[in-house]
Amino acid sequence: MGPEVRRSGHGGINAFLTVSCAILCAGGAWAQGPSSVRPRLPEHVTPATVEAIDRGLAYLVGVQNRDGSWGNRMGLEAYPVAMTALSGFAFLMDGNTTTQGRYAPQVDRACRYILSSATSTGLIGREAVESRPMYGHGFSMLFLGELSGVVEDPRRQSEIQNVLRGAAQLASRSQSRLGGWLYSPDSRGDEGSVTITQLQGLRACRNSGVEVAKRTIDEAMDYLAVSQNSDGGIAYTASSPGPSRAPITAAAVACWLNAGLYDEPRMKRALAYAKRTILPSEPEQGHFYYAHLYMAQSVYVSNDPYWGDYFPRLRDRLLANQAPDGSWFGDGIGEVYGTAVALIILQLPYNCVPIMQR
Repeated sequence: MGPEVRRSGHGGINAFLTVSCAILCAGGAWAQGPSSVRPRLPEHVTPATVEAIDRGLAYLVGVQNRDGSWGNRMGLEAYPVAMTALSGFAFLMDGNTTTQGRYAPQVDRACRYILSSATSTGLIGREAVESRPMYGHGFSMLFLGELSGVVEDPRRQSEIQNVLRGAAQLASRSQSRLGGWLYSPDSRGDEGSVTITQLQGLRACRNSGVEVAKRTIDEAMDYLAVSQNSDGGIAYTASSPGPSRAPITAAAVACWLNAGLYDEPRMKRALAYAKRTILPSEPEQGHFYYAHLYMAQSVYVSNDPYWGDYFPRLRDRLLANQAPDGSWFGDGIGEVYGTAVALIILQLPYNCVPIMQR
């Protein structure tokens, strides 16, 4: 279960948001008590973890662009839609909405930027500056879908729903014959990481009440099944099977869990493979942040007893690697990406956002 109250630095949610709070933060309450009352932290969240989260969020506040986007300070993060969706999601996990919470202005600006990035085709992306816009499309569905339930303004809510409907339809139209997705809507190819991004985004659309074609989901889940090797891991692509990829395997587990398939044998085999191959002690190179973004979700949401060993080790690793300015540099992509991912991982125990709740 989640905490009784959020950490003491939180800005708090007004009482009239009781229903919305229950939707977005069913595991705990956001209302801040008197400053003299020390909040009860979730298991494995230490005071040092709280400080690291607060410093990371403050870093993102400081580097958000005036248009609401994040990214590209050093030419490394050329995916402003994807970076904005991930950063916005990190603020959702702190309990913020577009109008409530200590970082409501940042969420509001991020929401406006993502909505303004929606095109007439349904794609949420800026292809002029994004060479692989389907990543941003998937992460944007995830962000907007989870934000949708706590937006107070009916006009904003309607705008979000309209964008999500178009986004879900675009995803269905661009699905490959094998059930996956590739980097752009018209590519008609597929590979695991893009497919997983679309699947999780579409699940968030469903969470918000947007209709998603059952055939689209069924074919995508079949894609994961076809991509699974005998060792339980998931290959890079179903069209050209190869060795198992640990990061994609962890991401696939998260998708099975998002679909409610907690007893799916394929999911259990994939989780076992991920537990053997994705370790908090591994060198921080390659796809370390990506792998643990999904590994942490998978272990947490599945309520696997391994969480009690895994999360404290990963937590301590992340805290040790945080830069003095509060950022994390992730996977060679940049500080915004690394910081957003680290914050999502560290805030999982607050059990606050539906798609990542137990």
